[in-house]
Amino acid sequence: DEETYVVGDEETPKGLGREPMPRHVAVIMDGNRRWAKQAGLLTSQGHEAGAKRLMEFVELCFTLGIDTVSDFAFSTENWGREKIEVDCLMSMFQQYLKSKIQYFQSEEIRVSVIGNLAKIPESLLGTIMETEEATKSYKKKHFIVAIDYSGRFDILHACKSIVKKSEQGLIREEDVDETLFERELQTKCTEFPSPDLLIRTSGEQRISNFFLWQLAYTELFF
Repeated sequence: DEETYVVGDEETPKGLGREPMPRHVAVIMDGNRRWAKQAGLLTSQGHEAGAKRLMEFVELCFTLGIDTVSDFAFSTENWGREKIEVDCLMSMFQQYLKSKIQYFQSEEIRVSVIGNLAKIPESLLGTIMETEEATKSYKKKHFIVAIDYSGRFDILHACKSIVKKSEQGLIREEDVDETLFERELQTKCTEFPSPDLLIRTSGEQRISNFFLWQLAYTELFF
């Protein structure tokens, strides 16, 4: 829109300072299907356009000095969509990650994929492992993709892990605090597990089971 700034190597948008910049920005990409329908396009074309815009967004965030960007790419509830759309999304995730490995390496961006991942295709799982392995040594920029992610599942899984460790004598009741609990959540992969800012596109004003623990003090922008 008219207030969008283009950021170059030596530029900072007017009114933005480096010091108060968020450390972690999360985004819920919503509305791709509606946008495609309004534009007379296929649903798959809407998702492809969303993926392209996401990478532009990620690049901008890192240019501005933001350390971590999280994308809610596919929720556990999304398995309820039509099979042809789900298959299309899984294929797109795989192709996109595979095509971007060299880019992630050249820009030294660490990629982590979080979620249940139990039902995703073996081929996609292999690409995820390949991407994570190829980028695991990078420290300054971290891109987190949530696939088959559920905030409720994340919390339940953390609770079960703590109970199991308690039964094994590894954790005492007095040891359990917020810091310990956060080490059991899937966002333990990042230095900044709690986003400073959450952006949801399309106008819907919900967090839709995303980062339920992590968003406790996050600014929400719809």
